[in-house]
Amino acid sequence: MRLPNLNTLRMFDAAARHLNFRRAADELNLTQGAVAQQVRQLEADLAVRLFRRHARGLTLTLPGEDFASEVRRALALIETATRKIRARKSDLVVSVTPSFAAKWLVPRLHRFAERFPEINLQTIASERRADFRRDGVDVAIRQGRPPFDDGLKVRLLTRLNLCAVCSPDYPDATAPIRRFSDFADQMLIEDSHAHWRSLFAALGPVPAYRSMRFNQIALAIDAAANGQGVALAPHILVASDLTAGRLKTLWRDERSEQDGYYILCPESAAPDPGRDAMVDWILSELED
Repeated sequence: MRLPNLNTLRMFDAAARHLNFRRAADELNLTQGAVAQQVRQLEADLAVRLFRRHARGLTLTLPGEDFASEVRRALALIETATRKIRARKSDLVVSVTPSFAAKWLVPRLHRFAERFPEINLQTIASERRADFRRDGVDVAIRQGRPPFDDGLKVRLLTRLNLCAVCSPDYPDATAPIRRFSDFADQMLIEDSHAHWRSLFAALGPVPAYRSMRFNQIALAIDAAANGQGVALAPHILVASDLTAGRLKTLWRDERSEQDGYYILCPESAAPDPGRDAMVDWILSELED
């Protein structure tokens, strides 16, 4: 008897949990068509109908429910065994957005290494969705707001608390900022999140303004520190530059509804000392 391969079982498990091929595909970073095709092939190989297809989703058949329960249990056993092996190796993989890595995490990592010398840390700087199973990621830090994917533990690290910042020597920042729309008279530095445009739209009509654009927040912050204009950046990423006097604050976003930085890791009954140490250390660093 030929057994289904592991990737096919993972696609079936995701579809069974979400009862939707599109959501399963989003979780696995695949196309909806690829997931649906593999599930159809699995049904053909088993000669059993696992799902009933509907216009707005799926339902499991009785054999599908039984199979989903066993597959989920088997995948959990594989995950637990894998984590045990990796825990013995004391390896830890952290996936973090590039700007958060450059401006906050990396300058502090020597303290983590001193406190946990037995842990071999690998840091992956990436904006894309972390695939905890496929990429072997233990902990991820991402910008956004809930809800995130099912099966994740989610902790808020900090709200964005956006700040308009510039170099103390930036000559055009002498004009008074009485309301947010006054920033349209400055050279504005934007990153891929387009915070300037979003805030203009949220607080009133979007005015015409000059801008300098970068694909990373860290680059926008550096351009502001070098006197090239006014950047709008999360406070946590500019705090060290403000303390050092390389930047000054012209405005702060005090709205209660904001995106934030969140720490994500898979829900699992299996203990993972390295992962827990990293999460606790990050939270302690934010309290300092």
